[in-house]
Amino acid sequence: VQLQASGGGLVQPGTSLRLSCAASGRTFDNYAVGWFRQAPGQEREFVAAITGNGGAKYYGDSVKGRFTISRDNAKSTVYLQVASLKPEDTAVYSCAAGTMMADVISEYDYLGQGTQVTVSS
Repeated sequence: VQLQASGGGLVQPGTSLRLSCAASGRTFDNYAVGWFRQAPGQEREFVAAITGNGGAKYYGDSVKGRFTISRDNAKSTVYLQVASLKPEDTAVYSCAAGTMMADVISEYDYLGQGTQVTVSS
């Protein structure tokens, strides 16, 4: 499975973005997908995950209530709607795919290149 994240950019605090994770190569709905982020000088942090059929979702504590994960298997794409952005949300956001939903990146089999989100006034 090849993954590519997109949709990042430079935004002001309080605004929203929709990040996309486009997949190719294998039957996409067989895979759970997780979003992770990493800020400069910090460890990678779990953001959200979704099962292959979209029936279950899981969020990191720092983004609960502000971020929403969803997927469209017909388009082989997982989305991360990020709202009420804060400067501390600034990071490279990456997506990963695997057989089970998890909050640890080592549990995933495939990792895509990330997209930069910068929140600044």
